[in-house]
Amino acid sequence: MSEDITFSIIKPDAVGRGDSGRILARFSEAGFRIAALKMLHMSRSQAEGFYEVHRDRPFYEGLVEFMSSGPVIVTVLSHPNAAEEFRSLIGTTDPAKAAPGTVRAEFGTDVRMNAVHGSDSPENARREASFFFSAIEIF
Repeated sequence: MSEDITFSIIKPDAVGRGDSGRILARFSEAGFRIAALKMLHMSRSQAEGFYEVHRDRPFYEGLVEFMSSGPVIVTVLSHPNAAEEFRSLIGTTDPAKAAPGTVRAEFGTDVRMNAVHGSDSPENARREASFFFSAIEIF
């Protein structure tokens, strides 16, 4: 299986609690190589642009508000079958329903404040990564 990339965001709740280092360590311990990383504070318009695909969904406004509420850490991660393996590592969106030992089960508090975002497909990983990183920033 060839190595590919996925994209992740450590969300404002986890960054604010100081969980970023432990979450990044979990990524590394699971065999993901960090290909790009930066900390930033998304503006409302950046959050709106990133989550544009969800504009018509009922959770959109709350998601944009939350994701622009504080610093986040965006990462591009490299691993064989990256998107699928990463989704398995982080667990389901609702931390209460996430499998024990997953990142969201350990660090998330509710469906919105679930500590991390992970791309749901290789295509979306490339699209999402390109929102925050230029090609020369991904190693």
